[in-house]
Amino acid sequence: MPASRRFTFSKEERLCSKKLIDQLFVGGNSRSLAAFPLRAVYQLIDRHQELGDNAPDLTTPVKILVSVPKKHFKRAVKRNRVKRQIREAYRKNKYILWDKLSETAGKEILLAFVWLDDKLHESADVEAKVCNLMQRISERL
Repeated sequence: MPASRRFTFSKEERLCSKKLIDQLFVGGNSRSLAAFPLRAVYQLIDRHQELGDNAPDLTTPVKILVSVPKKHFKRAVKRNRVKRQIREAYRKNKYILWDKLSETAGKEILLAFVWLDDKLHESADVEAKVCNLMQRISERL
């Protein structure tokens, strides 16, 4: 593993754009994978086509969204714990996808993790599921 890798999770890596979120969930080009208690919805897009020709090349190759529905956890404390676990698992293992996307210039992945269970899980279990999903996504690219 190269020493130059930074295992951070910055603002640029978050999927915040309403337009891109709608494209991910409403558009017909997205794909979905499940590894209980998580579901990953992802879409491969062309960065310059979606963001315009004047888009900066400094954007990250993967933008993620984490969703834990109130239907599963009524208390915000539990929802926030699950979101922290998912973000941490992604942060530690994001180079599974980043290395694969470095081969394809100008491509970007929109990725959403959706929680499916009514119970809390250990952080190691959540990390294993996130790794599993990201590995399967990278194989399909």
